[in-house]
Amino acid sequence: MQPKGADKPAILVLAPMPSAPASAGNRRRLVATCEALTRGGFAIDLAYYAHEDQIYRRFGQHPPTDGAAMEAAFRNVFLIEARSVIPLKTRSNAFGIDEWCPDEVGDFLAWYVSEFPATGAVLVNYVFLSRVLERVPPGVLTLIDTHDRFAGRQIQYRPFRAEPNFFYTDAAGEAAGLARADVVLAIQAAEARAFRELTDNRILLLPPHFPEKKPFAVPERVARIGFLGHGNDPNLFSIGRFIRSWREGWTPDRPELVIAGEICRSLPGVEGPGVRLLGYLDRLEDFYAQADLVVAPMLMGSGLKMKVGEALSFGRPVIGTEIGLEGFEPIEPAHRCRDADGVKQAVLAVAGDPEALARLTRASAALYARYAELALAAEAELIALLRAGSGGSGRGRAVPSAPDPSQAPPHEREKTTVTRGGGLVLTCEISARSLIATDPDHGVLVATERRAGQGRAEVYTPLRRRWFARAEAGGEGSPPDLGALDVALSPEWVRDRTLPPAARAALARAFARIEADWETEGRIVGCAGERIEIVTLLPGVLASGSHPAAAFLLAGEHAHELRLERVTPLQRRQIETYENRTGRLPAPVPVSLSLRGAVALPLTGGRLLFLTDDGIGRIALPEEASAA
Repeated sequence: MQPKGADKPAILVLAPMPSAPASAGNRRRLVATCEALTRGGFAIDLAYYAHEDQIYRRFGQHPPTDGAAMEAAFRNVFLIEARSVIPLKTRSNAFGIDEWCPDEVGDFLAWYVSEFPATGAVLVNYVFLSRVLERVPPGVLTLIDTHDRFAGRQIQYRPFRAEPNFFYTDAAGEAAGLARADVVLAIQAAEARAFRELTDNRILLLPPHFPEKKPFAVPERVARIGFLGHGNDPNLFSIGRFIRSWREGWTPDRPELVIAGEICRSLPGVEGPGVRLLGYLDRLEDFYAQADLVVAPMLMGSGLKMKVGEALSFGRPVIGTEIGLEGFEPIEPAHRCRDADGVKQAVLAVAGDPEALARLTRASAALYARYAELALAAEAELIALLRAGSGGSGRGRAVPSAPDPSQAPPHEREKTTVTRGGGLVLTCEISARSLIATDPDHGVLVATERRAGQGRAEVYTPLRRRWFARAEAGGEGSPPDLGALDVALSPEWVRDRTLPPAARAALARAFARIEADWETEGRIVGCAGERIEIVTLLPGVLASGSHPAAAFLLAGEHAHELRLERVTPLQRRQIETYENRTGRLPAPVPVSLSLRGAVALPLTGGRLLFLTDDGIGRIALPEEASAA
């Protein structure tokens, strides 16, 4: 049987976000670009650098990544582990252009081009990954899909008295990154003009195409207005202002504001009269079925608002700010509102005037038609350029020269094993299934394997071992010893805690030899009742502020979970032993840990497994360290 896509010219697409589920604007942009390339007759190899996977875990969330869906959509899918810690803040005026592009991404690209030498083009998403293009051999066309302009992006945050949690750089850095590509893709015209001032390389406008899902029809009435978004800063700041404006003076005869998407997780307590949260919806159709009109009250942000294009493709009239519709070249006043209050007034105006609502619907349909014509023309220009620049006939091998388990039939590459002991049932599943956090048969997802190494097909396959756990009443024996695993832990350990305490303790014993990010020693300086005080060292990032943590005391055949009550920084260092096993953590800081828990066993001679959202620590408690 001929491998998938073997008869088509190949393009490698590298991205720091997954393509599925398409739950955020950057993911939908990635999907739209790949769909355009597919329509152009190219086979796509997608490499996901698990940047977003790390970020979600650092904020105590299970990463919304669907590896199985990605495998079904592309010729080959590769997973690059995010081994380096991605800095979300900088003390400089801006990030250096390469601070978010670690060596492991370039190492993958070097391996890929050696295994797929006939690949005609490499397309990198975001300018901050541009460094990898230096590893592309001559003769292969290189492209950057910019998504946004990042030079000076932090300035947008000043009116909100906030700091950005995403990449930003200066003009010199962005220019250096753009210069690494043969072709730079801009998502909208204003950014294309800005990029032309930074580089002489070719700038191509590529607004995403939104195929029509439903024709426009004038709503009978405006009972609900909708906002769909990811939980990023621009969405949060903008919808926050709009909610406050919308609630002011709201009465039941006015439309209800319904909000959907991952942003709902970041809007606790906003529901009330006039505002309702729908949560995350698997299907866009389910949202647009509940929104007669869509609002885009954006007050900051760059790029192009995918939510606007999607709303238009579903035949929904839109009202928004100039920032919200930037890139769509709007004419209608309701598409160029000044602020959140302006969007509110425009909504109220059409909600009470059928003729005005019909006029807005016609204007939105015309806006969509003009935009669709521009997007399709830009797509045709890109495809023509790719066919000419990549030779049009390069065909990469559909499988690497080394055996790749991801190419095996499902019954050969997916495997499930079950172990029991200590009141715990552990199920280890080998698959690319990564979206689900709770399985109705296996229980709660507790850990996902990370593949060590580089330059081998088995390192980059999306197949991973995943461990699910559930409690078993009356379970006998000891929990299994899983050995020195290299895994990423799920939020169950630190935040969710859905398993009962006995099962969590058994789970800690099973993972007792887990590979830690840092290791040190501790000295017990106080023990009264259930209170335990330990002086030790913690990575500097954990020594101040509030950081959810789980602590398990492991001694012999026993495990007890302790509750961390306080971390107190100390002036004097009493512990010298400390190993930063990743080489990327900040310097350690002397602290005192205040823990509470009923422990009827000797504390010394054991070890403390100290778990946080973004790290695994192990604190040894030597016999001679006892305060007694």
